[in-house]
Amino acid sequence: MPDAMSHAMSDDFMRLALEQARHAWDLGEVPVGAVVVKDGVVIARGYNQPIGKHDPTAHAEIVALRAAAEVLGNYRLPGCELYVTLEPCVMCSGAMMHARLAKVVYGATDPKTGACGSVLDLFGQEQLNHHTEVRGGVMAEECGAMLKRFFAARRAAAAAARRGAAAE
Repeated sequence: MPDAMSHAMSDDFMRLALEQARHAWDLGEVPVGAVVVKDGVVIARGYNQPIGKHDPTAHAEIVALRAAAEVLGNYRLPGCELYVTLEPCVMCSGAMMHARLAKVVYGATDPKTGACGSVLDLFGQEQLNHHTEVRGGVMAEECGAMLKRFFAARRAAAAAARRGAAAE
């Protein structure tokens, strides 16, 4: 039973991460969202903001990690879990390792830049002194569908703009 409860909680936290991803979409950012959880309680949230903040490091995970560090008063986040809608990149994975997260849970895989096994597996390096549990594929269909809809809408808008420019 605890495993079923754990999966249900993972879905609940991923739904909260999806809400954060919707905030990113509303701002024209790639819709990726994240939440940091400690002892079953969300302590921080984040969504992609690199365009709006003019900051290439303002990925959802980094934003959430920074907020969690402020809440806990420590850059190390032992016992914390991070839920994110898209498989983390190298930068975000490195920050999560440095923060000493206990667990990373992601939704959709990222076959272009994923660093949890799709392209690289940074968390699987045995020589590291800290090992983070990684679980992928949580609500993967919903997380992936949001990204697909976002990029389809972006392509459609670009095509409409090209048609409009050609008509002038």
